[in-house]
Amino acid sequence: MLLRTFLREVNGISKKSLADIKFKGGKILVNQKEVTVRTTIFSGDRVEVYVPPEPKNESLRPECISLDIHYEDDHLLVINKPHGMPTIPSREHPSRTLANAVMGYYESHHIPFTFHAVNRLDRDTSGLLVVAKHGLAHDQLSKGQRAGKLKRYYLALAEGYVQPREGTIHAPIKRRPSSIIERMVAADGQEAITHYKVINTNQAYSEVEINLETGRTHQIRVHFAHLGHPLLGDDLYGGSIELLARQALHCQRVELIHPFTGKYLHFSAPLPKDLIEVKDKLIK
Repeated sequence: MLLRTFLREVNGISKKSLADIKFKGGKILVNQKEVTVRTTIFSGDRVEVYVPPEPKNESLRPECISLDIHYEDDHLLVINKPHGMPTIPSREHPSRTLANAVMGYYESHHIPFTFHAVNRLDRDTSGLLVVAKHGLAHDQLSKGQRAGKLKRYYLALAEGYVQPREGTIHAPIKRRPSSIIERMVAADGQEAITHYKVINTNQAYSEVEINLETGRTHQIRVHFAHLGHPLLGDDLYGGSIELLARQALHCQRVELIHPFTGKYLHFSAPLPKDLIEVKDKLIK
């Protein structure tokens, strides 16, 4: 088999990723000898792919900020993000973001890559997210996420008595024309699918476990507001801020198939203190 065929069709490495490896400082070895992708390989050959170092993003300033890292290897990080921290910089929040913190971590540990978020969390959503260390890992993890090999499970506190107690919200989402931030359910929006199960409830509030099939901006918040059950603390979508000043949403579990080893990995992060305190008050 041609090495190019093995890398692209068997291992799913994109044409762009192969070009980056070839022209930006990476290399490919077969049996410890550097080769081109036109080489023919045989059963028993050892193929090694070395990804190139990545240039620093000059607009992303490294900052020394503590990170709660739940997993790390040569290809990815799984990080428990606190609420109040944006994932990436914006005009309103140019610093103190997860991206700044990761770049500071890379700089202090001499890791020659830039920031690649596989999934993002809103600024006031807490919990686990996956960061790829290099472009090839990002490409593979993103493909895996679309194929259902990377799953995210959230816990939310929604207002009201959510019924039915288990179901799927299949409602397309788009940006509200009058806002650069707010999203809405609309027939001409992007497909958005949210699976949920109520695990505890009373007449006023429901504790809900959620599994995302798609990952649209504000998807969970928009979908539950659309049902008439906005998340507690989510004033953007009609939730009360009397007991909580941020949306009651936490990514508590991540499961994935490692794109290079094929191993099943799973991680969990307990509810932060503010959500535990509110939950204990509301749902007995």
